[in-house]
Amino acid sequence: MPTYEYKCTGCEEIFEFFQKITDPPVKDCPVCGKPLKKLVSGGVGIIFKGSGFYTTDYRKSSEEKVSSSDKSKKEGKKESKTENKTKS
Repeated sequence: MPTYEYKCTGCEEIFEFFQKITDPPVKDCPVCGKPLKKLVSGGVGIIFKGSGFYTTDYRKSSEEKVSSSDKSKKEGKKESKTENKTKS
């Protein structure tokens, strides 16, 4: 549930209320009973806990970086060398 801040127009106390978005705003100060003014808050900063997800988390290892076309080229060279040896 979101937290809403209100400031009393009489005693100038600031209050926080946990309300649903659909709930009507609080109108009266719980201390002195005078009207409350709803404040615009900046929200809360983002807190990252744990290791998180980074671009480096999905990097391939050096062995996996070799593309399949490079592998097939290397395999093709190996086969041609063995074919030359058997023909001689």
